[in-house]
Amino acid sequence: MPAKTRSTTRPPQPFPGVSLRTVDETERLEALRNYQILDTPPETVFDDLVKLAAYICGTPTSLVSMIDADRQWYKASTGFEGQESTPRNVTICQYAMLAEDVMEVEDLSKSSFFGDIPVVAQDPKIRFYAGAPLITPEGYPIGTLCALDTVPHRLSDEQREALRVLAREVVSHLELRRARVQLEQEQRKLDGLLRMANDTAESLYMASRTEIFIKQDHKLVRVNTADIRYVEALGDYVNIYAGQERHTVYSTMKELETKLPVREFARVHRKYIVRLDRITAIEADAVVVDTGRAGALMPVPIGSSYKAALLSRLNLV
Repeated sequence: MPAKTRSTTRPPQPFPGVSLRTVDETERLEALRNYQILDTPPETVFDDLVKLAAYICGTPTSLVSMIDADRQWYKASTGFEGQESTPRNVTICQYAMLAEDVMEVEDLSKSSFFGDIPVVAQDPKIRFYAGAPLITPEGYPIGTLCALDTVPHRLSDEQREALRVLAREVVSHLELRRARVQLEQEQRKLDGLLRMANDTAESLYMASRTEIFIKQDHKLVRVNTADIRYVEALGDYVNIYAGQERHTVYSTMKELETKLPVREFARVHRKYIVRLDRITAIEADAVVVDTGRAGALMPVPIGSSYKAALLSRLNLV
C-alpha cells in the first residue's frame, strides 16, 4: 500500500532578510480547525486586541487573520470592516504567518513581490504592513496579527515587541476559548448521558410498577396492576376493571397508558387497553379477555391501527 502523501507549505522568499519556515500543511490546517474558530461571530476580546495593536503601531487598520486552505479569514478587524475573507493566494499574511519574527514592509508599492497584490495595486492601496505570526503551543502557524496603513511606515523596536506580545495574547485567548468550547461540549455530552440514564431509569420504573392509585369518593385507592384485566374509555372517563371491581375515574386513555407497566398492557383500540396475559384468544378483529368474573370472557374489538403492534407483542407459533 503506497504511503499517504502530505502537503507542505514552502513559500517563495518575499525579499532578502525574511526567513520563512516550512510546515506540514495538513497538520497546520488540523491545528487551525481544532480551535473551532473559523466562521464564528465577533468576540470582544479579539476586537479589543486589534484596536490595541492599531493604537500601539500608530496605524488605522489591524487584523487578526486565520489562514485557511484557500482563504484568509478575519476573526477581528478595525479599519477594515465589511470584508470577512480574502482569497489566500492574494494575501500578504500567508507569508507573514510563516516568518520567524515580525514581517514588516515599509512600502508595499515598491516591493516587486507584493506590488501587484490587489490591496496594494488597487483600493485601499495598502502601503505599510507589519504582521506577527500566530504560533500554537505545538509550533504550528495558523494566522497573523497585523497592522496596516495607506502610507509608508516603520515600527520602532518597542512597537515591534508590543506586536509580538499581542500576537501571543491572541493565541492565549484562542487556547482559553478552545478549552471553554471543549468543556461546553463535554458538558452537553454529560447532560445527554444523564438524560438518557434518567429516561432509562424512569422507563424501567414505569415498566416495573405493580400498583396505581386512583381517586374514588374523595380518597385515593390503591389498585394492583396485576388485578387489572382491561380498561375501557367512556367519554371523559375511563372504567378500570380490576378483579371483581370496576373503578371509574376522570382521565384519558393516553394518560392511563403511561401509568401502566408497558410490558404487561397493550392498547388494542382507541377505547380499550388490555392486560396481555388475560388474552385467551383472538377471533377475527377482537381479542377475547378473561374478565376474572366467574370465568366470564369478553370480546374486545381490535382497532386496525393497533393490530400490527399487538400481534408483534404476542408469542406467535
